[in-house]
Amino acid sequence: MLDQTGPLNSLGFAKAPEDTRVVVAMSGGVDSSVVAAELKAQGYDVVGVTLQLYDHGAALAKKGACCAGIDIHDARRVAEEMGFPHYVLDYENVFKDAVIDEFADSYLGGATPVPCIRCNERVKFKDLLETAKDLEADCMATGHYIQRMMGAHGPELHSAADEARDQSYFLFSTTPEQLSYLRFPLGHLPSKDDTRALAEKYGLSVADKPDSQDICFVPDGDYASVIRKLRPEAAAPGDIVDTEGRVLAKHDGVINYTIGQRRGLGIGGLADPLYVVKLDADARQVIVGPKKLLATRTVPVKEVNWLGDAPFDSQREWHVAVKVRSTRPPTDAVIRPISATEATVELVAAEAGVSPGQACVFYDRDSSRIFGGGWIHKG
Repeated sequence: MLDQTGPLNSLGFAKAPEDTRVVVAMSGGVDSSVVAAELKAQGYDVVGVTLQLYDHGAALAKKGACCAGIDIHDARRVAEEMGFPHYVLDYENVFKDAVIDEFADSYLGGATPVPCIRCNERVKFKDLLETAKDLEADCMATGHYIQRMMGAHGPELHSAADEARDQSYFLFSTTPEQLSYLRFPLGHLPSKDDTRALAEKYGLSVADKPDSQDICFVPDGDYASVIRKLRPEAAAPGDIVDTEGRVLAKHDGVINYTIGQRRGLGIGGLADPLYVVKLDADARQVIVGPKKLLATRTVPVKEVNWLGDAPFDSQREWHVAVKVRSTRPPTDAVIRPISATEATVELVAAEAGVSPGQACVFYDRDSSRIFGGGWIHKG
């Protein structure tokens, strides 16, 4: 047990930085590289670890995606520049089983998955975190833009200082146990410019490297092409129908459509535009209707990860703010627990495009604290 009577270092341990080992999850991008460099400069015993998540030979020429071959090279180079050990771990099979297969199956089921959340939940904050413990690290640090703050009942998760960079939507499933071990050194920075300034300060080769935009295993954001390779049956043609079942057009695969889509339906000559309001993968139907049908106030959620101080199902209602998409601001809502891991979320104002497979993340209405969240399902 650590003696907590002395002063704490910047990572929260009562010992000198050089006696504190920290594993840094390095994607090869500027964010995690700056975390590693900054901690090394502060005197910590830094160990860099990069995950090979899929065939990096096929991805060498693809920039803008994490953990591809070029990014493994960049992470290794930063470690050499700063003088700390770096390891590459082959997680291809784990990543395929835990993330890619579910991504494909969710799309086939008519959902709109968020694989980055599953990657954090099932790979980075699970298997990699256990590897960090095997390396006898005191903690694991990442380049995520989110804050960990100590509260009256232990570590709390808070939004990043820079709202434009906040990644809380993608980290809602971080458990209290994981949060006690994780550190997010960039969460307090006012802007990404500050991160790049630190990269330049340390002379890092990745200082000007562009941010990744796409899901790492989806080239150019073309989800459909990836799913066609994984699940060829997903490209089966079918009908575009209205809410009464009338056939309006044909489609070349349900995977090419998302809830809320308006363009590319191939339906013309109508006075009012139509939107995709439902996907029925079993019937191979794309159901379209007026925009008003997209609006919903009732959101069923499951697999709830609760980060509040009292047990989730200890109250009949929780008055919070929620995000039902990563790109939308939090909106007022009431959570009504059904069990410790299930709930119905009632939005004060109806939202359009709430889709199964997306996350519903809970926020304190009066502070930057995150109370966890759950996965939206069909109910």
